[in-house]
Amino acid sequence: MAINPKKHEMPTQEPAVRAHNFDEVALGYNEEIAIAEAQRCLNCKNAPCVNGCPVNIDIPNFISHIKDGDFEGAYNVISLSSSLPAVCGRVCPQENQCESKCTLGIKFEPVGIGRLERFVADWHNNNSKEQPVKPQSNGHKVAVVGSGPSGLTCAGDLAKKGYEVTVFEALHTAGGVLVYGIPEFRLPKSIVAKEVDTLKQLGVNIQTNVVIGKTLTIDELFESGFEAVFIGSGAGLPNFMGIPGESLKGVYSANEFLTRSNLMKSYLQNPDTPIMKGGKVAVVGGGNVAMDAARTALRLGAEQVYIVYRRSMDELPARKEEVEHAKEEGIIFKLLCNPTEILGYNNPDNPRDEKNGFVTGMKCIKMELGEPDEKGRRRPVPVENSEFTIDVDTVIISIGTSPNPLIKNTTDGLEVNCRGGIIVTEDGLTTRDGVYAGGDAVTGAATVISAMGAGKTAAKAIDEYLSK
Repeated sequence: MAINPKKHEMPTQEPAVRAHNFDEVALGYNEEIAIAEAQRCLNCKNAPCVNGCPVNIDIPNFISHIKDGDFEGAYNVISLSSSLPAVCGRVCPQENQCESKCTLGIKFEPVGIGRLERFVADWHNNNSKEQPVKPQSNGHKVAVVGSGPSGLTCAGDLAKKGYEVTVFEALHTAGGVLVYGIPEFRLPKSIVAKEVDTLKQLGVNIQTNVVIGKTLTIDELFESGFEAVFIGSGAGLPNFMGIPGESLKGVYSANEFLTRSNLMKSYLQNPDTPIMKGGKVAVVGGGNVAMDAARTALRLGAEQVYIVYRRSMDELPARKEEVEHAKEEGIIFKLLCNPTEILGYNNPDNPRDEKNGFVTGMKCIKMELGEPDEKGRRRPVPVENSEFTIDVDTVIISIGTSPNPLIKNTTDGLEVNCRGGIIVTEDGLTTRDGVYAGGDAVTGAATVISAMGAGKTAAKAIDEYLSK
C-alpha cells in the first residue's frame, strides 16, 4: 500500500468564527482519520521517535494499537510513561521532538504523533468507564510544590508506587501554567481537570491556596513528616524591557494578562478582574506565550492586534501551527522592529505621567539582522533614523519569565544560578539533601513536556532515595 506523503489534516474551526469565541480551535481526529494516520507509521525497529520524546513514550507500540482499532490499548501504552496525555497531545512541540526524529519525515511529512496521542487520550476520556485504582501505601510521604506539569508528573509517578503524595498549589485551582497560562481555545480547562482528577483517584492529595515560602516553608514540610520534597513551582516572574512607559495603565505582562483571562475569567460579563475591551493591542515577543496573548486579546474584542518582534519570521520561536492560526485569525505581524518607549497621557500638563497615565501608543525602531549571537541566531541591530509609532491602547510584554525567588529566599542550603534557576544534578537533586526540583523552576520558561520529563526523572530519584 502506498504511503500518504502528508499528515492527515487536523479539522479546525473556521478562522472567522473561532476569532470571536474561546472554544477549542483544533477539533481532533475521528476514528477513521486516526487509523489512516497510524497506518503511515513505518514501525521502525530502532524507533528514533522515542528518543525524541522527553518522557520516552513507546510511540510505535501505541500507534500499532491504533492501527488495530484498539484505542484503549494505545492509551494504556501511553499512560505507562505520561500522566498527561490529553495535555501533551495538544500543547507539546512535537515537530521539534518526537516527530523531528520520525524516519518517514526524511522523505515525507512525519507521522502526526501528537495528533494521535490527543485522539487516544480523548477517546479514553470519552469512552472508558474504568477508574484508576489507588495503590497500597508504602508508608512514605512526599511533598510536591506546584501543580504544573512537572509537579503533576512527579506526583503521579510516585503515587503509582504507593507514596503518600501531597501537592501544594499557590493558586486556587490546580494545574499551574496549564490553567493560568494556556488559553481555553488551545487547551480546554476541562481536559486539565480530568487529568488532575485521575491523579486524585490514585491517592494524590492536592492542597490549593498554599504558598510555599510564605504559608509554609520547606523546613516546616520536613518537620510535619514529609521525607522528600519536589519543587516544581515554575517560572512565574515576568521579565520586562526596562523602557520608559512600562508603568502606564494598559501595560501588562503576558502572565498577568493570560491569568486574568484564563483563570479569573475576565472575558465574562462584569468580571471580578476586568481587562482590556476593544481598542488596539501590541504584544511584544514572538514565542508561544506571545501568540496566546495576541489571540486572547482578539477574542476579548480588540479591533487590531499586533505581534511586535525584533527578528524575522524565520527566527520566530513560536510553534509553526500557532503562528499560522494567528495569521489566519487576522493578527498583524510587525517583524524586525523593537519597542523603545510606551507612550501615554494623563492630562495636557503631564503627558508622561506613568503613575496615572494611560497607553496611547508605542515607539519602535526598525531592526536588521547582524552577526549570530551565542545561540547561533543572527543578532538584531537597530537601523539608524528608522523610528516610528504604533497607535495602540494596550501593550502586553511577552519576553520570557524567571523563577520566583520566594522559595530560594526562605530555604537554607538551596543554591540557584545567575538566572534564578534552582541548581540540580542530572536526577533533579538540589544542593539540599532530600529536596529535588525540576521544570521551569530549574530551567526558566520551557516546554510542558520537558517539565514533565524533569518531574519523571525526579520521581525515579526520590523513589531510589527513600528505598535505601
